[in-house]
Amino acid sequence: MSEPDIRTVFFVSDGTGITAETLGHSLLAQFPDARFRQVRAPFVDGIDKAIECANQIREAAREDGVRPIVFSTLVNADTVAALHKADALYLDLFESFIGPLESELGQRSTHTVGRFHGITDSIDYKMRIEAINFAMAHDDGVSTDGELSEADVILVGVSRSGKTPTSLYLALQFGVKAANYPLIPEDFDRNKLPGDLVRYRGKLFGLTISPERLSQIRQERRPNSRYASLENCRYEIDAAHRLMRRENIRWLDSTTKSIEEISATILQTVRVHRPGF
Repeated sequence: MSEPDIRTVFFVSDGTGITAETLGHSLLAQFPDARFRQVRAPFVDGIDKAIECANQIREAAREDGVRPIVFSTLVNADTVAALHKADALYLDLFESFIGPLESELGQRSTHTVGRFHGITDSIDYKMRIEAINFAMAHDDGVSTDGELSEADVILVGVSRSGKTPTSLYLALQFGVKAANYPLIPEDFDRNKLPGDLVRYRGKLFGLTISPERLSQIRQERRPNSRYASLENCRYEIDAAHRLMRRENIRWLDSTTKSIEEISATILQTVRVHRPGF
């Protein structure tokens, strides 16, 4: 059976394109047998840029032999019209949602280009920046007892189990102040939590991972070392499980979970709430 043709997908926005790309990826993931080439087109905030993007869409159609798919969050009517002059499947995300929201709220939307940028001055945006700085400053156990009191959640687990990327994702997406603390052989020998963490047991959330996957990750960092050996990874994972069970720490296996799934579970479990804009 031959592979399906590659179809080009455009994510077009008058801003960063994050909204179009995030929703577009979620929708395209429902078609695992299809093949896509992705093109990001951010800051399409004028007629000239829209015409240039339309030309790119036409060129992709010629190369692929099929019309492209376009996920768009453009709001200016003239810019939208210029873009639509190229033949493609247009999925206008704002058009799909603004109309029903206007009806429900009983008011017209502003249809303002780049409206999201106004949110950068909001409390939510500032909290995210502060949370990112906090995560970077409190990575890998670099925290004092007093600083940990500011954390919304403290991730614990063996080295390379996904604590750092999860901390940064929680900060970037949700403004959550996440510290992370590695569990090391000395902790397993004592079979106790590091002293700084005892007071904050309610903020702790554990990440674990399969020994095989952990060994693979560590081999990339320190090839052929005891640190990366499968035997040592099995020992550390088993010891971490025993410690987390004894200390009644909630935990999640990150082996087959995306960072989005891990973060959503943490937010639901630890009950971290953040104000919206």
